[in-house]
Amino acid sequence: MGWRDAARRLVLADVPPQRVVWNLEDVPDLFGGDELPEVQGSFPVPRPFVELAGDVVLHSDPERFALLYRILWRVRRTSDLLEDLTDRDISRANLMAKNVRRDIHKMHAFVRFREAGDGRMVAWFEPEHHVIEAGAPFFARRFPNMEWSILSPYVSAHWDGAALSFGPGAGRQAAPDGDALEKIWRCYYSSIFNPARLKVRAMQSEMPRKYWRNLPEADLIAPLIANARKRTDTMVAHGITEPKSNRQREIPKAAPPVSEKRGTLEALREEARGCRMCPLWKPATQTVFGEGPSQAKIMFVGEQPGDREDLAGQPFVGPAGQVFDRALQEIGLDRSRAYITNAVKHFKFTPRGKMRLHQKPNAMEIRLCRPWLEREIYLVQPKLIVALGATAVQGLFGRALPIATNRGRFLDLAEAQVLITVHPSYLLRVPDEGRKAEEYARFVEDLTLARDALNAA
Repeated sequence: MGWRDAARRLVLADVPPQRVVWNLEDVPDLFGGDELPEVQGSFPVPRPFVELAGDVVLHSDPERFALLYRILWRVRRTSDLLEDLTDRDISRANLMAKNVRRDIHKMHAFVRFREAGDGRMVAWFEPEHHVIEAGAPFFARRFPNMEWSILSPYVSAHWDGAALSFGPGAGRQAAPDGDALEKIWRCYYSSIFNPARLKVRAMQSEMPRKYWRNLPEADLIAPLIANARKRTDTMVAHGITEPKSNRQREIPKAAPPVSEKRGTLEALREEARGCRMCPLWKPATQTVFGEGPSQAKIMFVGEQPGDREDLAGQPFVGPAGQVFDRALQEIGLDRSRAYITNAVKHFKFTPRGKMRLHQKPNAMEIRLCRPWLEREIYLVQPKLIVALGATAVQGLFGRALPIATNRGRFLDLAEAQVLITVHPSYLLRVPDEGRKAEEYARFVEDLTLARDALNAA
């Protein structure tokens, strides 16, 4: 039972704060047995109290629930209590809320993701308060196309590209200690460090030492500080330097623009076999182009080929393809009548012995491959496009769109309507069998929407 429901029942039963003991350790909920009165009803609560309580309940102080109930009891009798900043309870609650917000800010600033062996990005963070659930949505918005986990001693947050979930805590050893990108990050951090603007006290205030052990740049801080005065004197002695000439970065040549689209799918497929626009072609076995009728009414766009697809040269023939085929059969949609392709045409992977572990394409790779997808759409001219996953959405719209908020919606593209859903590979990664069945049922529902829309067109 949550604090909110318990507090409501206690207030309605007119139980004063001094008669309530809040226990969080010995029972699974706030109260056990039949100690809480069975009452019905509700009462108004000032919005500022709701906002204050939302922060205070995340504090680690075991007395926080007693404090909130005492304030709730009093605020019903003194309507302007929350405005009295000199009141002992109000002052304490505001300080706790401030500490919680600061802890969330530190989480946003000092979480460092490292690549794990399965291709996910994993970070370790030790907050002072219970802020993982409150701070995690920030990273879902910031890294919508990256699969990541934030581990902490009490609870862990997981983002799979479509939904945010929370699980039990973990030990520090469960998070990777480093990855290949850290050398680049350390070099970048050293380069942007400005010795002339160094303020050690302000730096220590914003970056407390307790967070240093999780920061790859931590061992650079002390020598950078120690050498700051010497570097500053050298900069002053050299005087003003002239800026370098602005040389435009060479951009790989893309496929012909939309206005120059010509030919047939077969000719386009043959042209794509020689694609060298990004480095993904080098380790891949071959280009995996789309397949299906040239005048298909529905087009399915996946993310990128997997290991099986790379070897076979066909889209959706691996484990995710088998899930996809089963779902199509359940809704009575013949795969041979659909055009099936991917936003990225080469398999991106990391070798691990004899295995090739899937890696998510980055924004540049998606952008450089987009002209092939545009030309496929131009030649097929489907009535409806189904975007399977975040990379497919970015390839179609040219920007990232959150799957969770747009799933099951029909969005307008210049060439056709687009229905967004998850990629079938997401269903394979759901660990819990019960939830996996639920997510598969949702996937089938999304494809049913596509089928019904296609039949109505």
